[in-house]
Amino acid sequence: MRRAHGMPFGACLLPDGRIRFRLWAPAVRQVELILENNTGKEISLAMHPLADGWFQLETLPQLAAPGTLYHYRLDGGLIVPDPASRANPQDVHGPSQIVDATAFIWQDDNWQGRPWHEAVIYELHLGTFTDEGTFSAAIPRLDYLVELGITAIELMPVADFPGTRNWGYDGALLFAPDSSYGTPNDLKALVQAAHARGLMVLLDVVYNHFGPEGNYLHAYAPQFFNERHHTPWGAAINFDGNDSRIVRNFFIHNALYWLEEYHFDGLRLDAVHAIVDDSRPDIVEELAAKVQAGPGQSRQVHLILENDANTTGYLQQGTIAAQWNDDSHHALHLLLTGERDGYYADYTDRPIRHLARCLAEGFAFQGEPSPFREGRLRGEPSGHLPPGAFINFIQTHDQIGNRAYGERIAMLTPQKPLQVALAVLLLAPSPPLLFMGEEFAAATPFQFFCDFQGELADAVTEGRRREFAGFRKFSDPAARAAIPDPNDPATFVRCKLNWDCLDEPQHKVWLEYYRSLLALRRIHVVPRLPGRGDGGEFELMGTSGLVVRRHLGDGARLTLLANLGDSPVEGVIDFAGTAFYLSQADLPEIFAAGRMPSWCAAWFIEEAR
Repeated sequence: MRRAHGMPFGACLLPDGRIRFRLWAPAVRQVELILENNTGKEISLAMHPLADGWFQLETLPQLAAPGTLYHYRLDGGLIVPDPASRANPQDVHGPSQIVDATAFIWQDDNWQGRPWHEAVIYELHLGTFTDEGTFSAAIPRLDYLVELGITAIELMPVADFPGTRNWGYDGALLFAPDSSYGTPNDLKALVQAAHARGLMVLLDVVYNHFGPEGNYLHAYAPQFFNERHHTPWGAAINFDGNDSRIVRNFFIHNALYWLEEYHFDGLRLDAVHAIVDDSRPDIVEELAAKVQAGPGQSRQVHLILENDANTTGYLQQGTIAAQWNDDSHHALHLLLTGERDGYYADYTDRPIRHLARCLAEGFAFQGEPSPFREGRLRGEPSGHLPPGAFINFIQTHDQIGNRAYGERIAMLTPQKPLQVALAVLLLAPSPPLLFMGEEFAAATPFQFFCDFQGELADAVTEGRRREFAGFRKFSDPAARAAIPDPNDPATFVRCKLNWDCLDEPQHKVWLEYYRSLLALRRIHVVPRLPGRGDGGEFELMGTSGLVVRRHLGDGARLTLLANLGDSPVEGVIDFAGTAFYLSQADLPEIFAAGRMPSWCAAWFIEEAR
C-alpha cells in the first residue's frame, strides 16, 4: 500500500511526473521558485500569481523531481523554505526537498488501531531515547516496550526545529520531520514496525504557536497571525480573523497529513488552552470533526489534549478521546515530595482530597478558584465523563523537564511511597502514561535543552534561570546561575537514557515492578472497561487515607483503599470483593480491624450482581 495526503499547498508530485508548487504569500508582489540541480547550480523560475494571494508553478520532470532541493525568493530579496515542506534536510533556514510520499510501500494494510480503553502510553523524546537519537534506532526497543505492557508510544513533536536538539515545541516547519532524527521514510518505518508489534503510535503536535526561529510567515503571510489576540508567544495564530479560513486549512491538513501519510494512530494537541479562537466551531472542534470524518471512518484514531483550563466541552463531543490530567499529577507529587512551590500551591490545602476526586470524578478543580491563577475559577464539572477521558501520570516531559535540574520522581522520594503511588495510578481505570525511563528509575535527568544561536540563545538561557527566581531554593542569583544552560550540548547529552543500567539490581527491581502492575492492569482491569460504567465516589479517612469506588463497563465494582501518608489512619473500612493487588499481604485483616497502615494500597474487584 502507498499513502499520500493531498494538500492545496507545498510541492506535490503529479501523476505525469511534473511537480506542482503552490505558496500562499498575500503580502508580496512576486515569488520565484529557486531549484538546485545535482551540480549545485540554481535555476530561478517566476511563479504565476493567482487569486487571494496564491502563487503557483508546475515544472517538468527534467527540472524538478523527488530529491530536488528548492526554496522561494520573495520580491527579489528574502529567500525562504516552503512552509509545507515535507523534508528540510539542511535545517529550518535551508532549502526544502521534494518528497515522493508514495515511494514508501506500507506493509500494515490490516492495521485498524486499538480501542482507547486498552491504552497504556509511553511518552518518549526521540533524540534522547537512544544513543543515536534517530527514528531507526528506536525500532529495536519496541519489543522491550511490548514486554513492559505498553500499547501506545507517544512521540514528542518531530516537526523541523532550529538546530540539532530540541524538545520539539519550537517547530517551524510543521510538515517536515526533523532531519536530525532521520528521513520521512525512516519515520514511516518506525510507525510500521510499531504496528507490526501491536503498538499504537501517537504524535505530539503544536498548533498554538510557532518556534522563535525559522518561521518566515510574518514576511509574506502576516495574516497567519491575529494581533487582536495575544499569547505567551506573541500574536495568536489567526483562527478567527480575516483570511483565517486558509490558516485553519493549513493546520487541519497538517493533522490529516500525519494521520494519513504517516499512518499515526492519533495526535496529542499541545496546550489548546493557549489557542485563541472565538469562532464556532473553533479550530479544535473543526479539526476533530475532520479527523473523525476522514481517517477515523476506516480505523481507530484517537485525539488527546493538553488543556490547563480543565474544560470538558471537547471531551463531551465524542471526537476527542482524552485529556492529560495535571490535577492528578500535582496532588500525587505533593503527597510524595511535600513540594509546594509554583502550581503545587493549589493542592496544599487538601492534597488527598484532590487526588481522590481525580480518581473518582476526573478533575480536582471543577470550577473552584485557583490561588496560583490569582483566584480565577478553573475547570468544569467532570464526574459525568468516563475514566477513559483522563490520562493520569506521575511523570511527563513537562513535570520532569520543567524542574531546574530535571530530576525524576525516583530521585525525589523513597521507594515504598513511590511504589504505592504507582499502584494507585497504574491500576486505576483511567489510561496511564509513562515517561521514557521511569519504568526502571532511570538515573539520567530530563532537562530543558535547545540549540539556538546568538542573542536568542542568551535570552533563552537567561529566561530559563529567571523562571525560578520565585522559588525559595533559587532566590540566590548564584543558585540560579548553576541551573544547566539549555544551549550547552552537554545538557542534551546527559539526558540520553542509559540502557546499560538495566543490568543493575536496583533498576531491575523497578522494571519488574512496573511490568507486574501493568500485567495486573491487563488481566483484571482492561477487559472490564468497555461499556457504560458510571461516575465514581470517594471518601476520606483521616488526613491521608482514601477510598474510591467505581462501577466499570461490565458492571463490576472496583474499589481502591489507600493511605498515602506516613501515619496510620483508623476508622470503619468498608470493602468487599477479591483483592488483585495488595501492597502487603495482610492488608485485608488489618482493614477489617479498622486500621490503614502508612503508605499502603489495595485494589478489590466485586463482580456485578
